[in-house]
Amino acid sequence: MAPNTITIPWLDSPAGFPLASCALADPGGLVAAGGELSPEWLLAAYRRGIFPWYSEGDPILWWSPDPRLVLFPDEIRIHRSLRRVLRQQRFEVRVDTDFAAVIAACAAPRAPDDGTWILPEMQAAYCRMFGLGHAHSVECWRGGRLAGGLYGLALGRAFFGESMFSLETDASKVALAHLARMLAARGFAVIDCQMTTPHLLSMGAREISRAAFCAGLEHWTVTGGPPGRWPADLARGIAWNTPAD
Repeated sequence: MAPNTITIPWLDSPAGFPLASCALADPGGLVAAGGELSPEWLLAAYRRGIFPWYSEGDPILWWSPDPRLVLFPDEIRIHRSLRRVLRQQRFEVRVDTDFAAVIAACAAPRAPDDGTWILPEMQAAYCRMFGLGHAHSVECWRGGRLAGGLYGLALGRAFFGESMFSLETDASKVALAHLARMLAARGFAVIDCQMTTPHLLSMGAREISRAAFCAGLEHWTVTGGPPGRWPADLARGIAWNTPAD
């Protein structure tokens, strides 16, 4: 075998996902390749703590990083400047009213020379999941324009955050703050943030081991409400009058 050869399983069935603990150390978290982006495959992967992430021209690659960044909904950290924006109600926050627009905005390159991992087939797959009630979007609107938001999957009491975007300052932070409050009110246990970023750490996310995350999923994904579209006004009435963090 060549010294730099990477060997991972090639999947031909959603039942064939290996344990997340079998992920490679280099590249960190790579579990398997192949398979499909159908609802059956995606649900099987997420329940195991695995998600797809790949570039154009590559096969579907499946990942489970260690450590895992998570945000427990009641640990959301809202600093003084963001709390001021929330109190001013600068944005109208809607839920599940334009999922396709949110994922398209998340897929848009941040700079002219940037690419995207949210390829057209990935967008189509998550739009199918939205149609089945598994995927959801939190949207910040201003002046009739989508200014920011996020999307992800909800399985049981776990929300798997996929991506967020901002066209105006603080829009994605407002979306995340509302998501955390909405999920806490609905009895959700965790928001999976996947990869560690300073932005998410500043809002209260923290790293846990992959083993702890996967152990939690065994409970979080089997309890909770059935899939279905969330009410568009689910974020209405959230109070932001408590002291700043």
